[in-house]
Amino acid sequence: MLKRSEKSLWELLWEYDPNGLIVIDQSMQITLVNPAFGRMFQVDREEIIGQPATVVLNDVKNFKKAWEKKQVIRVPEVEYSELDMYVKEVIFPIPDEDLIACIMVDITHEIHREKEMMKLKSETLAKVNEVVDNQMKVVQQIAGLLGETTAETKVSLFKIVKMLEREISEDG
Repeated sequence: MLKRSEKSLWELLWEYDPNGLIVIDQSMQITLVNPAFGRMFQVDREEIIGQPATVVLNDVKNFKKAWEKKQVIRVPEVEYSELDMYVKEVIFPIPDEDLIACIMVDITHEIHREKEMMKLKSETLAKVNEVVDNQMKVVQQIAGLLGETTAETKVSLFKIVKMLEREISEDG
């Protein structure tokens, strides 16, 4: 291992950057990856150098686009389902070296948290709907019972009124 004085600051940043860094050439062959990339994609860095980028990456169309248009491409979310990983990508050409580089920020934790929140919201909404449905059933049952007792009371009161009317007409 080289001492700090023997390694440039850029080499140290490359080695210690927590983001996955990959550099590929115009023919979409991997030329360089940093240690974080190896950990993220569970690959041996030395073994994938020289391999087609598609052995690790799902798709290289954005790399081609960045090279052809000579512009930075930002991809807010790329899923690597086989690794249960989500990354944010910043892809940029390095024309002087005929290379394309990509910085990959692992956003898996944030995506899982968002999905968990959506699940919680969905479950809460279902529970609220269930409670409202149950309350509506109870209200309908109460209304039905009140309707029955009101009808029974009306019939009884009607009989009493008829009986009193008969008594009044017989007495009068």
